[in-house]
Amino acid sequence: MKLIGMLDSPYVRRVAISAKRLGIDLEHEAVSVFRHFEQFQQINPVVKAPTLILDDGVVLMDSTLILDYLESATGKSLLPTDLSQRARALRLIGLSLAACEKAVQLYYERNLRPADIQYQPWIERVESQLAAAFTALETELDTHHLPTDGTLAQDGISLAVAWSFTGLVVPDQIDNDRYPRIAQYTAYAESLEAFISTPMT
Repeated sequence: MKLIGMLDSPYVRRVAISAKRLGIDLEHEAVSVFRHFEQFQQINPVVKAPTLILDDGVVLMDSTLILDYLESATGKSLLPTDLSQRARALRLIGLSLAACEKAVQLYYERNLRPADIQYQPWIERVESQLAAAFTALETELDTHHLPTDGTLAQDGISLAVAWSFTGLVVPDQIDNDRYPRIAQYTAYAESLEAFISTPMT
């Protein structure tokens, strides 16, 4: 199977790290949705990263759907089986993906839209949504403790990927003092081989 996309995308990196934790060796092709648009279009006309090409040629997209397939293919899961624990993990994942989405929107607004037509109320709204996601994650970590014993599940992967990505593209939105639990957990996750061998840059 071949994973298409750049690792500076939080969604591509999330899939790549998760695949390693599932024991799947994905071939990675670093194709940018911006710099290599036409090349990407030949692979997936929608030009959406991540894209996963299965061995039989079927093309999948969207990180959550790709992970659902990979987990089904291996019979393994990076989510708890206990329903209550699973709900808490899914909440963390949802908040982390929301943070990724808002960081992407903020980056695009600041860097792709000409400054003279940027809409400040929209920027402030997205900034507040990003802060709300991280504030909720920080609160969740007060009671939903993620293990730091060498293990790594999907809630921890998604959280760390979101925090590191935000620090890469909109670093002014990152505040270790305001979100110490997130920062501490991300430092732990980034020290693990699955993260080290899957660098953003």
